Amino acid sequence: MADRQRKLMSEGVLTYAYILLYIALSSGQIFFNKWVLSSKEINFPYPLALTLLHMVFSSVLCFVLTKVLKIMKVEEGMTLDIYISSVIPIGAMFAMTLWLGNTAYLYISVSFAQMLKAIMPVAVFILGVAAGLEMMSCRMLLIMSVISFGVLVASYGEININWVGVIYQMGGVVGEALRLIFMEILVKRKGLKLNPISVMYYVSPCSALCLLVPWIFLEKPKMDEQLAWSFHPLVLTLNCICTFALNLSVFLVISHTSALTIRVAGVVKDWVVVLLSALLFADTKLTLINLCGYAIGNFLTILSDAKK
Repeated sequence: MADRQRKLMSEGVLTYAYILLYIALSSGQIFFNKWVLSSKEINFPYPLALTLLHMVFSSVLCFVLTKVLKIMKVEEGMTLDIYISSVIPIGAMFAMTLWLGNTAYLYISVSFAQMLKAIMPVAVFILGVAAGLEMMSCRMLLIMSVISFGVLVASYGEININWVGVIYQMGGVVGEALRLIFMEILVKRKGLKLNPISVMYYVSPCSALCLLVPWIFLEKPKMDEQLAWSFHPLVLTLNCICTFALNLSVFLVISHTSALTIRVAGVVKDWVVVLLSALLFADTKLTLINLCGYAIGNFLTILSDAKK
């Protein structure tokens, strides 16, 4: 009995350790990206290049871990039809999400970007209904309406609002919602279940290719002109390592808890980011209206997840 209690306690401590690791890595990665992109800090204002670098690094590391060192295993079952119909759309939407989300940091504060992300459940629900994955109901419609109201209140309270940044961030939200829809279709309709390392193994190269073409035309000429290629590689390498570690931490949390737990942990992470950004970045000015609107959106998000 005592051994069982000790085992349960150790498992609980390990689970909380994984959750704290996820919150720390996720929050840290957001600040790290903002720090790299900010003109007042590292001054590498190339979000497309940064995102492309993340995907190339992830692709190479996944290949080394699974095929060379064979530390991790890629799950079988992938076919050309599934890759074309599911993985390519997932990779394209993942690339879109990261690209537009990182670009938003050039125009709006980290805290405001996080507040706008609270609209995510609304986008996922609407697209899920359109794809036949969700059922429209008065209860869910009411919850989504209140979440939208909360985000509007948070936006109304923003002192230095930049609509270009808002458009980029909302584009990233739509991209992430579409990625989640395609992931659900991959699991429910195609019957293929992949662990996170397998998802990264298949998706990362596709995302890198989707980012490569716009990077060649949009950012490469600027980087050539401003000699951005001379940028010290150590910071970017560390940034890529943090991104990969974050993806693995999500796997650890999901494998030891549930989807609701990681969603709640994500809400805690968002609040940590919002509050800490006010201390770390000069462009962040929080107001009471900001916080009240964001609290409304977060509370209803957890409620909608809990009732599923």
